[in-house]
Amino acid sequence: MLRAVTQRTARMLFFSLVALVALVLSPMHARAAAFDVNDTSWEGCSELLDIARAELGATRVVPVAVLDWEQVKPEDGVLALHPLQGMDADETAAFMKAGGRLAIVDDYGRGDDTLRRFHIERTSAPSRPAQALRNRPALAIAEPVIDVVAGRATGPHPVVANVTKLVTNHPTGLIHPNLSPVLQIKAIGEPDAIIAVAGQVGKGRLFAMSDPSALMNQMLRYPGNRAFAAGLSRYLVDDDGPMLRKGRLFIVANHFDEKGSFGGETTLRKDIDSAAASLQEALADARNNGFPPWMHVSLAVLIIGIASIWAVRAAARLYKSPLPRYARRVPLIAQGGAAGRFAMLAAPTSARGLVLMELKSALYETVAHRFALEAEPAPDVLVRLVASVGDAGLVDELRRTVDLMGRVETAVVAGQRPRVTPKVLLDADDVVRRAIAACQPDTTTHRAPETAPETAPA
Repeated sequence: MLRAVTQRTARMLFFSLVALVALVLSPMHARAAAFDVNDTSWEGCSELLDIARAELGATRVVPVAVLDWEQVKPEDGVLALHPLQGMDADETAAFMKAGGRLAIVDDYGRGDDTLRRFHIERTSAPSRPAQALRNRPALAIAEPVIDVVAGRATGPHPVVANVTKLVTNHPTGLIHPNLSPVLQIKAIGEPDAIIAVAGQVGKGRLFAMSDPSALMNQMLRYPGNRAFAAGLSRYLVDDDGPMLRKGRLFIVANHFDEKGSFGGETTLRKDIDSAAASLQEALADARNNGFPPWMHVSLAVLIIGIASIWAVRAAARLYKSPLPRYARRVPLIAQGGAAGRFAMLAAPTSARGLVLMELKSALYETVAHRFALEAEPAPDVLVRLVASVGDAGLVDELRRTVDLMGRVETAVVAGQRPRVTPKVLLDADDVVRRAIAACQPDTTTHRAPETAPETAPA
C-alpha cells in the first residue's frame, strides 16, 4: 500500500512539472497543418475523414489528438497520418498482437521509427517511372501488386481490391524482408519500387504506405485514390473471417499525444518515459519555431519582478559604517618581522616545505654559532659536529633529516611544490629540536660545598 502511494505521488509531481513546462512552451494559437483531418484546404485530409465515415458510419470513425490506448480495443483500427514522433513501441506491439490493426502512412515524418522495428526501411522512388501524371516523375502512378502463390495469382490485397491506378505525390519507396507488397511503381531501366506493404503481427495486422500526400484533399479527386482511402478504412476494422470485429477507426495525424496503456496495465517507468518524450517534443518545437509572443511578455514580466524585488531589498538593507583605514588593525602577515613570518608560515595556503626550510635555517644557524663557523657547514660536517656534542643515536635521524631538507630546498628553488606530509614535518621538528638542544653549551657552574668554620676550643 505504501509503495502504491509513493508511486502515485511521484507520478503526480512529475506530471505536474511536465504539464507546467508544456503549457509554457505550447503556442498560443493553433494552426492547421498538412494532413489534418479537420483541414478543408487542398493539403488537408477532411475528405479522407468523410470517406471513412461514409464507409463505416460516423460513430465508428474517431479522429483524436490524443490517442488513449486504454480506450482502444483489439477489434479497433488505428490510422496514423504523417506522424511527427515515434509511436509507443510497447503499446503498438501489444495492440497488434491482441488482434488490432495499425496503418502508418508516412514519407518524411517519424513513422520510420515505428516501421523500423518491423524491419521496414525507406528508399527512394524511381526517377523514371513507367507511368506518371503529366509525365512528371514526382506524380508517378502506382499499381496494385498481384500476389502469386504456388504458381497461381491470388488477386490484389483487400485494401486495393477496387484500385486500378493510384496517383502518388513525391512518394518514397519501402524495403521489406517478408511482408506482402500491396502497391508498386514500375520503373524503366531501374528496379520497381514498393510503396505499400502489409503483414500479420500476432493476431493483428500492420499496413505501411510511404505517400500520405496521396490521401490529401486535392489527390482524392482521382478515382483510384478515393478507392484506396475507402479500402484502407474498411480493412482496418473489417471482419476477420468468421470473427465480427465491428470496431472503431482512430485517426491521428502529425503531432499527437499518447497516454494510457493498452489493456489498462501501466508502469511508473512507462509513465516517466512518456512524459519525458512529451517534454522533449515540446522543447524541440520551441527550439525550431521559437517561443510564442505571450511567452516573451511573461519572461519580461518575471525578470522585471525579480529585479524590482532585488532593488527594494538592496535599498532597504542596513550597512555598518566602515572603519577608517588608519584605524584598522594591521594583519600579522603584513607586519613583517618574526610575527609576519610566523603568520605567513602558519597560513593554511602556505606549503609545508617552507616550514621545513625554516627548521633547516634554525639548525644551521645554531651549529654555526656553537662552533664559531664563518659559513654554513656542509651537511656531512654538520652531522659530525652535532654528533661530537650530542647523543650518538641522533646521528642517523639527523642525516636523513638533513638530506630531506636538501631535496625539498632544491625543489622549492626550482619553483616546484614538494609534497611534505604533516608526519614528516613533525618528525623533522623533533630531530631539529634535539640537535639544537645538544648544541647548547653547558652553563652549569660547579662550586665547592660550603663547610662550617672551625672554632677554637674554649
